[in-house]
Amino acid sequence: MGISKLPILIVGSNPRNLELLAQFLKKEAFETVSATKLEEFGEILNSGNRYGLALVDIAGFDRGIWQYCEQCSNQNIPLLIISPQQLSSIRQESMSHGAQGVLFKPLVVKELVNLVNTMFLES
Repeated sequence: MGISKLPILIVGSNPRNLELLAQFLKKEAFETVSATKLEEFGEILNSGNRYGLALVDIAGFDRGIWQYCEQCSNQNIPLLIISPQQLSSIRQESMSHGAQGVLFKPLVVKELVNLVNTMFLES
């Protein structure tokens, strides 16, 4: 079950993947807000609404994604990066832009849900 009432911001360029992610999180009683474009991500962050966590799938985005990741960090929104490539350079870059962790595809739903619940417990 979801521990925080704050919604989770999920960002990714693939609408179907976001839909699946939202479904998994909804089953665990989490609300989500989705963005598939960098502009949407920025608008959501500038809306003044609060979020309990941001899950950002960096696949399909250019380097501009990192400025929004840093904005999450500046707004004290815990950040998890999802990456299709398991490279230490991606982990390092993610952490340098404010991420608390990096998940690699394919995602294991149970691990994702456990990590999300853990992050809400710590915040």
